[in-house]
Amino acid sequence: MQGMFLPSKERDFADHPKFAGVRIAVLVRGTDSDRVSVSQLEIAPGVEVPIHTHDPQLDSIFVLSGEAEVYINGEWVTVGPEDYLLAPSGVEHGVRNSGQVPLRLFIHHSPPLL
Repeated sequence: MQGMFLPSKERDFADHPKFAGVRIAVLVRGTDSDRVSVSQLEIAPGVEVPIHTHDPQLDSIFVLSGEAEVYINGEWVTVGPEDYLLAPSGVEHGVRNSGQVPLRLFIHHSPPLL
């Protein structure tokens, strides 16, 4: 694998294949790396990504902007810009945009999910 640079102006957001009101820009795919997949999500106000788990992936989530409630360790907690969430394989997690603007998240899965 070679190094990679992807300017923000070249980032393509598309509708998420599973969740209405969610847009995704895939930065690193499993075809680019056998260790990680990386993406950005944009979740519209009032939209929820339901509680779910990944196996065998861990899900590493960094809040870029917006406000949300995330489900982790059996409870919903409020998060905002620069907050971080780690959901290891098998751990239930979810997110709902509780703010008035799109929620932007930086997502890292290992091993690759996408």
